[in-house]
Amino acid sequence: PQKQTPAISLIFTGALAEKEISSTNHLSTMAPSKKNKKNVESMNSRLKLVMKSGKAILGYKSGLKGLRTGKSKMVLIASNCPPLRKSEVEYLAMLAKVQVHHYSGDNTDLGTACGKMFNCSVVTIIDGGDSDILVKQD
Repeated sequence: PQKQTPAISLIFTGALAEKEISSTNHLSTMAPSKKNKKNVESMNSRLKLVMKSGKAILGYKSGLKGLRTGKSKMVLIASNCPPLRKSEVEYLAMLAKVQVHHYSGDNTDLGTACGKMFNCSVVTIIDGGDSDILVKQD
């Protein structure tokens, strides 16, 4: 019984240390830097202007149709889009020579940025309108 006690305490302290490490990493991802937050806000405002003055397609299936027909100018993909779906959209965008932007938020944030009350993992921009979203970004 005495030999088991140190092993249990070792495992317990290891789990605590691991939990502390993961919680500090979680905090760093929760609070984005000012520059990153500014970029997100900039993209959101550009996207809002596209939805108001330009033309955009929301959704995966319709977005693929837009890529195949050659109508689209830019594709935005949410961060939590499934990998297979993401690679398919990227592949078609590469064939169509269309700009791809990996949106930093998840599909809920992307749908909200478009002014919709639903999730959207892929947004295809056909006409930028008054927005400068189609201008090459660094």
